[in-house]
Amino acid sequence: MNFQPRPHLTPAQRRLPFDCIALLLQGGGALGAYQAGVYDALAEADIHPDWVAGISIGAINAAIIAGNPPEARVERLREFWAQVTSTGPWNWSGGPLLDWTRSDNTRNLINQMSAGFAAACGATGFFSARPLLPWLHADGTSDATSFYDTGALKTTLERLIDFDRINAGTTRFSAGAVNVRTGNFVYFDNTTHTIRPEHIVASGALPPGFPAVEIEGEHYWDGGLVSNTPLQWVIDWGAAQDMLAFQVDLWSARGQIPRNMAEVVTRHKEIQYSSRTRASTDQFKRAQRLRRALTDLLGRLPEDLSEHEDVKLLSTAVSQNVYNIVHLIYRARNHEGHSKDYEFSRLSMQDHWRAGYHDALRTLRHPEVLARPSSPDGVFTFDLEHDGRE
Repeated sequence: MNFQPRPHLTPAQRRLPFDCIALLLQGGGALGAYQAGVYDALAEADIHPDWVAGISIGAINAAIIAGNPPEARVERLREFWAQVTSTGPWNWSGGPLLDWTRSDNTRNLINQMSAGFAAACGATGFFSARPLLPWLHADGTSDATSFYDTGALKTTLERLIDFDRINAGTTRFSAGAVNVRTGNFVYFDNTTHTIRPEHIVASGALPPGFPAVEIEGEHYWDGGLVSNTPLQWVIDWGAAQDMLAFQVDLWSARGQIPRNMAEVVTRHKEIQYSSRTRASTDQFKRAQRLRRALTDLLGRLPEDLSEHEDVKLLSTAVSQNVYNIVHLIYRARNHEGHSKDYEFSRLSMQDHWRAGYHDALRTLRHPEVLARPSSPDGVFTFDLEHDGRE
């Protein structure tokens, strides 16, 4: 895959001042190679998550991580991304043509051609185009409700992932999906479910491209239809514990005013799927400040009030836990357009992987990222660009 070789590092769990290290992976299709690059850098730094949660392509990456021992995870991620970017009829990932591809106009043309090829033919080991259009099939079938078949993805997941390992619970795993019938957002979690390939495929079943996945009599679509980040789930449903969370987003909420229709489509998609991560963390910080104030206040109440029903109810909301939320957000390049999430070229995949790897390295240079927060609300958030670093 033309990655620069690095010396082998023997995995060793890094001792950090937190009870739980969480890796939160957003949906974003072909952009998911960025998340693999981030994990590559974390693994190299001996930072191994206790909990991986993802939606759509984030669920696939998360399952590969949770379903393999630490020393095999990066290689399995590389196998997946090499496979799904092997379909294109051309390969400009290296050699004498590489310099020619560096101009934005040329790369945009190459990307559009690659995206068109993926739309027409699919991606190896991931999805394939159906031979007939959906409206030529009988109602109620997968053929009638989607343009692509994702059967190959199930086979790929079975090859790359040890589901017994996931279900053993060594690493907590969560994947978000939407119940098609009720419209409710659900999480398949290895503390409450026996995880199978179908749960991962369901998390990435984005309509109308991909068909809904039936699990125990219910049908599920991509979790990104409701929320494209697992941040709220992990915060709300994790045990009371000090947490270091790496939130890896593939869509940036911030962007430029569009100048033409192509940029309008791109910006629309970015806003739709960005999940407004910063707004969510700001809201969480306010809530956590209130919880800590409530904790202090209840500690000062007279003993005779401790059994009052209102005090017991308020006691369920107290918290003295601390949280580091580290944002790693992919910043799209000038040559990338609205098709960047289904542009499965080897060249772009390598760009995305390298971007994630280097963004994570740059973030980890800041010692406060891995230190317990000292702020009054017990929450520290870090974003390389937003904080004006480097």
